[in-house]
Amino acid sequence: MQNTIERKVKGKILTLLILKAILITLALLLLGDLISTFLYHVPEHVFGKFHAAVHHGKNRNFFHYAVLNRNPLVLFDGFLGALPYFIFIPWFWKISPFGTVIGLILGELHVIWRHVSILEWKTPEPIARICDRLYITTPERHWLHHQDAMVAYGDIFTFYDRPARAWLSWLTSKKKAIRSLVRDQTNASEQLG
Repeated sequence: MQNTIERKVKGKILTLLILKAILITLALLLLGDLISTFLYHVPEHVFGKFHAAVHHGKNRNFFHYAVLNRNPLVLFDGFLGALPYFIFIPWFWKISPFGTVIGLILGELHVIWRHVSILEWKTPEPIARICDRLYITTPERHWLHHQDAMVAYGDIFTFYDRPARAWLSWLTSKKKAIRSLVRDQTNASEQLG
């Protein structure tokens, strides 16, 4: 009788641990991609030049930039893209260390996988359909972003694309307005001076 109760309790504890690990893994991937997309990736396309040169220049090559190139700035770009995932570690670790580690591993594996398109990889059709239904970015979709920096946002999840493009448009309009204001003030100063 006591053995049966102990087994049920252990089973419930194991179920709870697995559920917490799954939820933390998903939360890490969802929040990391959200923050990386909206606070780093899109603003870097509007205001920065470094990310665009590394990932969207005519001489881009993921393997060359991410693996062979020892340029610390290239590694820094990768670190900035990954930082949003790292900031959650202290909180998520308290809830589920296993889920936190799995989330980080899956995130890194997805970075590698989505860049295999440079090697002329073709995602098998059944996997592509599953990814499409789960809104997961495939290498082919990510390659669209490398070819045209105005489309296919969301490093891991495709549902961030539409709001990211709206954010890109809004930031671009603000950048143009600021440039116009600065230009007008410069012209007015030159006319007075």
